[in-house]
Amino acid sequence: MKKILLIIGIVVSALLTSCVNNKEMIYLQGADSVYAKSLAINKDFQLLIQSDDQLAISITSRDPELIAQFNNSILVGSGNTSYGGQGMTNSGICYFYVYQDGTIEFPIIGKIKAAGRTVDQLAEEIRQKLSKDVNDVQVSAKIMSFKVTVLGDVKAPGTQSYTGQRLTVLEALGRAGDLNNSAIRTNVLVIREENGKRTSYKIDLTNPESVFDSPAYYLQQNDLVYVESNKSVKVKGSTSYTYLSVTGTLVSMVASIVSLIIAISR
Repeated sequence: MKKILLIIGIVVSALLTSCVNNKEMIYLQGADSVYAKSLAINKDFQLLIQSDDQLAISITSRDPELIAQFNNSILVGSGNTSYGGQGMTNSGICYFYVYQDGTIEFPIIGKIKAAGRTVDQLAEEIRQKLSKDVNDVQVSAKIMSFKVTVLGDVKAPGTQSYTGQRLTVLEALGRAGDLNNSAIRTNVLVIREENGKRTSYKIDLTNPESVFDSPAYYLQQNDLVYVESNKSVKVKGSTSYTYLSVTGTLVSMVASIVSLIIAISR
C-alpha cells in the first residue's frame, strides 16, 4: 500500500508540474547576461505627427499683438491669452487638428505640413516664420491625442490615453494590468498603421533582444497591442468552460491513478 501511495503521489506531482512550464512565464530571460555591458539607449526617439492628431502649440512673446492672433475661430479647441506686467511675456496656447492631408491651419502663416514630422521640427519652422516679424518669439508643441489599444489576454484590456511622448510596449502592458497566466508571452502582436499601410510586429517577451530591439518597442499613436491566449483557453471569462476544463483534468488524473493501481494489484 505504501508503494501504491508513493506512486500515486509521483503521478499527481508530475501531472501538476506539467500543467505550467515556468520558463514560459518569465519575462526578459537572460537579460542580465545579454546586457552585462551597458548599451546606449535611444534617447532621440520622438513620435511623428500623424493625420487626426490634436496638437497643443504654445506661442510666447513680449508682443501682445502677435499673441492676440491666436484667439480666432480657426483654432480647434480653445485659446487663451495671459498678460503680465513690465518685463513679463505674453503667451497663448491653442489646439490644432491635423487634417487628412497632414496639414494644420495656422494663424498668420496659413497651412503648414505637420504629418511625418516631430513636434520639435514643427515648432522650429513656426518659430522661424514668426521671427521674421517678431524677434523674441518662442514656440513649443505637443501631441495631445496619443492613444494605444491593448486587447487579448491581459487583466485590463482597453484603450489607453497617454500624455507623454514616449510609451514602450512594456509600459502599455503594465498599464493594462500585465498578462494573465494563460497568456502566450512569446507571441505578442503589435499592429501599426504608417505611411498608408498596416504593418505588424511580433514580440517575444521572454527574449530581451526581441523586446528592446523591436521597431515596436516604442509605441506610436493608435497602435494595437494584442496578447494571444493559450490554446487551452477557448473562451475567456466563460465560467462553464472553466469548470469543464478543471473537471476534465481531474477525471483524467483519477483515471490514470486508478489504472495504475489496478495494474499493480494484478
